[in-house]
Amino acid sequence: MLDKARPSLAGFFEGTNPAPPVHLGTRYETAGNFLFEPGNTIVSHLVAGSPSEAAVVAVRERMRAMPDADRLAFTPVSSLHMTLFQGIIERRRRHPYWPRDLALDTSIDDITRLYLERLKGFAGSGAFRIKAIGITPNGLTVAGASEEDRRILQAWRDALSVPFGYRHPDHDTYVFHITFAYQIRRLAEERAAAWQDLFDDCLSFLDREAPVIELNPPAFCSFRDMEHFEELLVLG
Repeated sequence: MLDKARPSLAGFFEGTNPAPPVHLGTRYETAGNFLFEPGNTIVSHLVAGSPSEAAVVAVRERMRAMPDADRLAFTPVSSLHMTLFQGIIERRRRHPYWPRDLALDTSIDDITRLYLERLKGFAGSGAFRIKAIGITPNGLTVAGASEEDRRILQAWRDALSVPFGYRHPDHDTYVFHITFAYQIRRLAEERAAAWQDLFDDCLSFLDREAPVIELNPPAFCSFRDMEHFEELLVLG
């Protein structure tokens, strides 16, 4: 029953959120295939081959083993990353999600080239560490591993808003995350306790095995869909 799950999970279940998932049909299909949705972004990929990547992938695999995991469209392991600053994306051509100094019909490729020029020599705001603080059917919720790390993450976001030319409405409250999957169908309410038990167990596992999740330095990336984020320029 849903009363066995934390309030943060309510939006993932049929009884409390019967609305279809917001990106279904535009970002991915009911069959789990990802669709063409180009854009650019600043992300830090997981460090390949690291112990913390192995722990994160183990959690992802436990989610995939759930009997109702067919209600989720999983992204490839190679795509796992934490978004540091959201770039532009084809289906969000409106302010304040678009550079103030560029026409709303400017091509994605032209903006990517422009950002590459603007980001050359970008110093960044220093190294940071992150940890998992929660798990949902979408993946991990993460945050700076210390108060100083949280300050550095916000400093990166503040600095990046200048070359990108905008601040999203959630600029100061953005919830950092590592996406594993997108919902195809909401989960059945009677499965809430099982999913909550899984997430509680997995979060304890990450606390033990990956108290800090190792990330590569932030990189400006382009993408055509949610399956691959091509690093064009490493920052800082």
